[in-house]
Amino acid sequence: MAQSDMSAGASATALIDQRIAELGDWRGETLRRMRQLIQEADPQVVEEWKWQTPVWSHGGILCTGESYRAVVKLTFAKGAALPDPVRLFNASLDSKVRRAIDIHQGEEIDAEAFKALIRAALTLNAAGGKAGGKRGK
Repeated sequence: MAQSDMSAGASATALIDQRIAELGDWRGETLRRMRQLIQEADPQVVEEWKWQTPVWSHGGILCTGESYRAVVKLTFAKGAALPDPVRLFNASLDSKVRRAIDIHQGEEIDAEAFKALIRAALTLNAAGGKAGGKRGK
């Protein structure tokens, strides 16, 4: 792709649509489903295209959505500060800031728990990045 970084808007949405279509397999379907859950959790979410990757923001980055051969990875920019009582985070657990969810083929993510993570990330961004509670272990 010739474009490196894009700001919010229709062009970023189109690039995300294109990425989902290009994948054309379980990874595209997984990314599409996670995008839908993000939009349900935050109807005002802004889609961006940065680092050749879909990015969802609202008052700061909520998460990114990357696809690899064997996994779709959703990385939460401030995931270490978020409560995760259902333990969706299963990657980047040693990071002091980020946390990620790796989704493998055939795996289903708890939709309500995922939307709760998106809402918690939104709340954290609105609070200026200051965590107000304990994160789940």
